[in-house]
Amino acid sequence: MKMFIKLSVASVSGAVVYLIYNVNQTLSKGMGTLEETNKTLEEVRNAVHGLTQESKQLIHSANQITADVKGKMENVDPLLGSAQDVGEIIHNVTNSMKEASLEDRPKDLSTRTEAEGVQIIIK
Repeated sequence: MKMFIKLSVASVSGAVVYLIYNVNQTLSKGMGTLEETNKTLEEVRNAVHGLTQESKQLIHSANQITADVKGKMENVDPLLGSAQDVGEIIHNVTNSMKEASLEDRPKDLSTRTEAEGVQIIIK
């Protein structure tokens, strides 16, 4: 019976040693995985930081372009307003000339003009 107890204690001891060895191997693999994860996270942080800097520069450039375009539009607005005023003046002058020419013309005027075989009839 003592021998049976000794064999049982020895087998339990061997099982515990084997279990500890397997747990140690699993933890070692887990530590390796955690180290790789930490390296990957560091690379992602660096990449995100770089992108953040580029995004800030892009936004700054876009703001400068927007301000420049806005300033140029403000400079062009008076010119467009003047062009519109000139167009209205020309339109008014043209209408005045039309009205003046229609008032000076007799109502039943009929004229025929021939030039090089072309007939023009004005009524």
